[in-house]
Parts: sequence; C-alpha cells; structure tokens
Amino acid sequence: MATATLPVLRERVDHGLPARFARSAAVTGAGALTRTADVAGWLDERRRAHRFAVRRVPFAGLEGWSFAPGTGNLAHRSGRFFTVEGLAVTTGTGPYPSWQQPVIHQPEVGILGILAKEFDGVLHFLMQAKMEPGNPNLLQLSPTVQATRSNYTKAHGGSGVRHLDHFLRPGRGGDRVLADSLQSEHGAWFFRKSNRNMIVETTGDVPAHEDFRWLTLGQLGELLRLDNVVNMDTRTVLAGVPGPAGSGALHSDTELLSWFTAERARHEVDARLIPLGRVAGWRRDDREIAHERGRFFTVVAVSVEAGSREVTGWTQPLIAPVGRGVAAFLTRTVDGVPHLLAHARVEGGFLDTVELAPTVQCVPENHHPDLVREGQPFLDAVLRADPARVRYSAVHSEEGGRFLDAEIRYMVVEADAPLDPPPGYRWCTPAQLTALARHGHYLNVQARSLLALVTSGAVRL
Repeated sequence: MATATLPVLRERVDHGLPARFARSAAVTGAGALTRTADVAGWLDERRRAHRFAVRRVPFAGLEGWSFAPGTGNLAHRSGRFFTVEGLAVTTGTGPYPSWQQPVIHQPEVGILGILAKEFDGVLHFLMQAKMEPGNPNLLQLSPTVQATRSNYTKAHGGSGVRHLDHFLRPGRGGDRVLADSLQSEHGAWFFRKSNRNMIVETTGDVPAHEDFRWLTLGQLGELLRLDNVVNMDTRTVLAGVPGPAGSGALHSDTELLSWFTAERARHEVDARLIPLGRVAGWRRDDREIAHERGRFFTVVAVSVEAGSREVTGWTQPLIAPVGRGVAAFLTRTVDGVPHLLAHARVEGGFLDTVELAPTVQCVPENHHPDLVREGQPFLDAVLRADPARVRYSAVHSEEGGRFLDAEIRYMVVEADAPLDPPPGYRWCTPAQLTALARHGHYLNVQARSLLALVTSGAVRL
C-alpha cells in the first residue's frame, strides 16, 4: 500500500529577500554589468536607431476613433484600448465638494513587470528603452514588460511583447515572484484603473536585445536623481521592493491601519461615469476638449510614429495637463527614526474613496491661492523651503502612453511640521509605507514614485 506524501510547509516570508535588494541598491560601480554613465548614451543611441515622431492632429485625424452618437464618448471602433468618458464626483468636503470632468475609462488590467536575475551575487533588473508618445523626451527607462491587456493580446494587430511569459506564467522554468500587487493609476485622470506591478526573478538564460539593459537597484537610484529618465511605470514597480521591518515608529502598524481605515470610512465619495457630451464646464472644438477657464487639462489627439514599438504607427487621444505639478513628502526624524508625512487623499477615480498620497500634491497655478492652501496646508513649506533642507528634487513625467508632457516636480523636504498634524495626515516611517506598497490600493501613484526613491537609495533619510 502506497504511503501518502505529506505536504511540505514553507516559510511564510523570505527573510533574506530585503538583504538581497539592499545589496543591489548598494552596487552602483564595480559589480554592475553596465556603467551608469553609459546609460544616457545608450538611450540616445536607441533614439537615433528608430524614427520617433509625435504630432498633434484634429480629432478628425484619429484613425479608428470617434465620438459616439448620443453619449459623445470618444472610443475606438474595436471596443478595446480605452474610452474617454465623463465623470461626475461629489465628496461634500474640501475646496471642491463636487465637479465634473472628462476621464479615461480603461477597465482592463495591464502588466508592469521587471525581470530580475542575479549576476555574481548581485540582483540586476532588465530595463527597457521604451518610447511613449507623451514622454517629453519620448524614450525613457521602462519595466521589462509594460503592456495593457489590449496590447499583449495583440488587439492592435502588431507584434508580440518580449519577455511576457515570465509575467503571465511566472511559476514556469524556475521563475520566482519577488513582488506582485494590483496598484492604482492616476485617480485624477483614470476611472478605477489598475495595473499588476510585478518583479519576477529568473535563473534561466535571457536573450540579449539592443533595447534592454541589466541594471542594479542602486544604478536605478542614481538615474532617478535625473530629470525624465526613469518612467512612471518603473517607479511604481520599484515602490514594491521589499525592505527591512524598521526599528520603531511614531504610530504602530495597527494604529496606522486603523487611522487609514477610519479615513476611508469617513469619506463619502459618489463618483460615477456620465456621457462625455454632457460634462458641465468643458467645451469641445475640432482639436481639443478643454475646461472653460483653461485650467486642469485638455484632451487632444496625436499621430505617432515609433519604429521600436509593436505597432510602428498609430493615432490616439491623450490627456495634456495644464501646468507642472508638485508632489512632495515632508520628512522629519523622531527619536532617530525618519518619518514621512502622508495624506489620506480623495481622488475621483480611486476604487475606494482615499489612498495615501504625498504631503503635497497639486498643480498650484490651476487654482486660486486660497483654495490651494485650504486643500494643501503644507504647500508653502514645500515651495518656500530652504534649499539646504531639500533632500531631493527632480522632474519626472507621468504615464506617457496616456498623458502628453505631464510632468511633476518630485521633492523630499525636511521640515519641523507638527507631530500632531491636521486631520487627514499621519506620520509614517518609510518601512511602514514600503510594507503597505506591497498591497494594492494603499498608496497612490505619486506616493509610490517618491517611495521608489527610498527603496532604490536615490534619497537616504
């Protein structure tokens, strides 16, 4: 009679994983496969290797896109990709208790995946030189795979996505998932959009390709100190890098989660899709959909040529923000432990009322100064900070596949802000935020961009 094989229990947590990432974050020179100083030249060479061109066109110049009769929604004839619809939001609080706006509706879940592999004991990450039509400099460092479901199922009729199998079937061939979470995108411009953020380690051979390079986490940290080099999708994935538990905090993890749960429960947000043609306060002509006061953003159309993409030419709508944003964490040390001041922020496109955001997140010139300060009480502490207390400042662009020249100045600023901040704000350690970032819909995309600075060593608190 055969003896039944008992299941083998495994450790719930790989306690050695944070140390492996920390080792990679410490390597910027010797031990890296590529010199960091060579990355800029490689990116320039890839720009020259293909024809890239983006130009604004009237809506009538969109191929396959049209405004639907009755609703006025802007949609593709295939029913895939995304639609531009209207959004009506009521919160009952803050300087803007209700509003209407255009919004991108893309219910499918995309994959943002970085492939990791160990070389001589150091984790490296396979980064792609990828063109996006909305990037200010077109080509930036993106994850190994950055694809919507429409793209990787070839709804566009183009070629396949390189290295996709590592993320669709990560258990095959000895691959190992190091991080995996469903994260939100910009709640101000997307309606309940999520992407799967993944880091997968492989031990197998990975074919070389001129559009890809292996870099350490420390090298990515160095590149994050430069403007418009590391794209948003890479930043959000790096926020999920597992880190050490930390040595203490102003608030325990249970206290922090209880506060956050109370913030979600106390906010009543009614956000619903409405026909784009009925959005109040916005106008449409043959080239753009814009706010009647010229604020916030416009919806425009572009024609794209991209020799290195799965499809080498296409047209699409993009959201073009009006003005450059600012997103900043205030930081201060409490009994020797660095803390960041997080804000439980309402955005109309969030799946669940609020997510944790930076201390300051806004486009100041889009609002009356009094309204900005009512909603952003720490804005002056950021904009008027002593340069000696600015720990980090760089301009990064947002999702270039949907937004045109959308830039935010990301900052980390030392400040003597009160340890008992106003309602809606709470001091957290970087370790606490890193732990939350490994779960979905706790941190918004701007907070994750800033957290990536800590996990990669771009800023040391």
